[in-house]
Amino acid sequence: MIIDAHHHLWTADYAWLADPALAPIRRDYAIDDLRVHLQAAGIDATVLVEAGRCDDAETREFLSLAENAPEIAAVVGWASLEDPALSDTLAAHRAGPGGRYLAGIRDQIQGHPDDFLDRPSVRAGLRSVARAGLINELVVRPSQLPAVIRAVDAVPGTTFVLDHLGKPRVAAGPDGLAEWRALIAPLAEREHVIVKLSGLVAEADWAMWTVDDLRPFVEAALGLFGPDRLMFGSDWPVCEVAASYEQVVDAIETILGGRPENVFATTATRTYMLEGK
Repeated sequence: MIIDAHHHLWTADYAWLADPALAPIRRDYAIDDLRVHLQAAGIDATVLVEAGRCDDAETREFLSLAENAPEIAAVVGWASLEDPALSDTLAAHRAGPGGRYLAGIRDQIQGHPDDFLDRPSVRAGLRSVARAGLINELVVRPSQLPAVIRAVDAVPGTTFVLDHLGKPRVAAGPDGLAEWRALIAPLAEREHVIVKLSGLVAEADWAMWTVDDLRPFVEAALGLFGPDRLMFGSDWPVCEVAASYEQVVDAIETILGGRPENVFATTATRTYMLEGK
């Protein structure tokens, strides 16, 4: 089974899509649109990740969709890590339609200050997610990686997933690589952190990126984390600002010399507990 561990669905009215630069992806993206790409790329199952609407209703909608979409093996829903009733919110999601597909929670940390993860209220939220047996999924900027390390150390015994390799500045070339590598290398020492090979084309030059622009970041991640802590994600349809779904798959395949079973299947299966779903 080949798994895409990171994609989204959304409607054109999501607030963040108002950015003029995002006009090419300001439209509805539904499950039928995704299916065309899955078939073309030979992808069997996916993980649907919250798409920045930042409300509980989106999570409920995605869980209900997963109940009726065999391609979606798991959902990473949105929740505010500062919500004092977070445990109750998670329990309600699990009790509702499709609740068994809830595998993780992601707040939009990239939109917060660099020290957001240091707040006691946020740490309490991370612990609530962990106690619920869910993944703490993190979408951050490179400058937030030191806070990620502190948060990971503060919540041991649970799995964290870092999206998009921490969003390195791929377009900055060697400077972006050096900056990112220095920040992420200490995180790689924390063995309960899994990272996604996703989102890289969106951090590259949208009009002129090449596979060789992505290669040093992918190879560095492979060396730091090892293949058993990496998983492929398309980041579709965000990727369409720079590349098609199929081009993203081909780029990672080219760099890795194929579709290694761990990167394209078993890491995601283990991390999101997909067996039997």
